[in-house]
Amino acid sequence: MQTLIRECLSGVPDEIEALARREGLDGRKMARDVVRGRIVVPANPRREHRLCAIGSGCRVKVNVNIGTSGARCDPDLELKKGEAALANGADALMDLSTGGDLAAIRKSILALDTTVGTVPIYDAVRRAGSAPDITADILFNTIRDHCRDGVDFLTLHCGVNREALASLRRDPRVMGVVSRGGAFHVTMMDATGEENPLYAEYDYLMEILKEEDVCISLGDGMRPGAVVDAGRQAKSVEYLTLGTLAARAQELGVQRMIEGPGHMPIDQITYNVKMIKELTDQAPLYLLGPLVTDIVPGYDHVSAAVGGSIAAMAGADFLCMVSPAEHLALPDLADIEEGTRVAKVAAHIGDTTRRPDKWYTEGERQMADARHALDWDRQFSLAMFPEHAKRIHERDGEIDTCSMCGDLCAVKLVRDILNEKKDEPSI
Repeated sequence: MQTLIRECLSGVPDEIEALARREGLDGRKMARDVVRGRIVVPANPRREHRLCAIGSGCRVKVNVNIGTSGARCDPDLELKKGEAALANGADALMDLSTGGDLAAIRKSILALDTTVGTVPIYDAVRRAGSAPDITADILFNTIRDHCRDGVDFLTLHCGVNREALASLRRDPRVMGVVSRGGAFHVTMMDATGEENPLYAEYDYLMEILKEEDVCISLGDGMRPGAVVDAGRQAKSVEYLTLGTLAARAQELGVQRMIEGPGHMPIDQITYNVKMIKELTDQAPLYLLGPLVTDIVPGYDHVSAAVGGSIAAMAGADFLCMVSPAEHLALPDLADIEEGTRVAKVAAHIGDTTRRPDKWYTEGERQMADARHALDWDRQFSLAMFPEHAKRIHERDGEIDTCSMCGDLCAVKLVRDILNEKKDEPSI
């Protein structure tokens, strides 16, 4: 079976041409960037769905995590969450389920018309019974099953190796390891004394992914889970490993993107993003957050949006939604809706700096004109979330200004003065 990279080597596939038009890019350039690994299009050939392009020159995309837990398992609710995320602008979903019939839940989410990712080690832990009991065979068989179910991209923590664990012990962190996948691999290595099989048998993993034409998302298992841990060694050791693994994947013809970098102070975001990009030859970067402060539980989605906007400006390509329930509970439907909207705002802010010709001058200028004219219908038509804006405006009745200013509207007053001056004859 032809992989997307191989197809792009011999021409411009129809799906790449269509995606390029949607992004306002040249199809031949997009095909070249897929071959170079600057753009990925996660698209499992076993399943048809709406595709998205992630990477150089493309709009910043938003992923939303859904899925059951052992404490709260309602597959129907997770499906509704996925539908709500897509209705609010999500470009992709990840099924992080750990409770219930994982195969059935995964297949129901895969029926949605969108790009879908998973983290196979979650499923492998349930199959094995516990993290220390996971074997290489269980893990690789689980990966194959996810590919054959139609999953488009897999988060695989190949960089959580013995060297990364040694760096964590040399330079301890307050939060240790906060990535579930990273923690499972650390537990496996500690129990067996052996290397992470995804690292030790990386070329075999690439054979599986190439055969199935599935994109690997090289997981950030050593990401800092608190801003006070951002300067510790473990994440940087993992960056270096991911750079080597990203190059090997590209060499073998497997699409790959990189995950990172976790919680960190706002002034560290740009150089961390640029470091990852440099080490991975500008591979698409997928990140959660980064969260820039840890003392706002209930508003972590806002902390993440601040960090995500800066990261996108610096070169990040794919933002993972953080919900208001982050660090507190499994998100409910309202959390998913709110988190998705805030992540979309962050992605748009990133786009205004990455693509000012397309994403800044058009929409932003049109909104300014509509506000200047006090044209409320036009403002709502331009709004990212029009119904929400309309509900707020109309709650104090229909007036030609906003109810905060009323008859003291600065826009209306100065507009009238400037318009009068325009009508005066020049001397």
